[in-house]
Amino acid sequence: KDDLSRFWESYGEVAGEQDSGFLERSDSDMQNILLISGLFSATITSFIVAMESILSPDPSDTTNALLTQLVHIGLGNLTAAGSTPTDPAPMWSPTVLAVWIQMVAYASLSMSLLAAFGAILGKQW
Repeated sequence: KDDLSRFWESYGEVAGEQDSGFLERSDSDMQNILLISGLFSATITSFIVAMESILSPDPSDTTNALLTQLVHIGLGNLTAAGSTPTDPAPMWSPTVLAVWIQMVAYASLSMSLLAAFGAILGKQW
């Protein structure tokens, strides 16, 4: 064999070793990313579900307002009861902090799912 073919043969062996090592490390890294992003997504989803109630009015406030109106009607005090039912929901709005917390939670969930999607694409490639 000539020098050129020996060079390419040894180059192929070294490049194959480097490539296989790189692929093993990349596969391990992507597996870790999948695991961590899956756990983080599950955790942040539970927080999002728990915090969902602070973005809507308390249903017991509406119930209490309607019960108060029924009591006024039952006592014969029609002026205090009013002609239309009282609904406290239109006066209610979530706090700015609650909205920001939810925005950050949804953004972090989106980024975690995007990282998991990228790792799956990388593993399949």
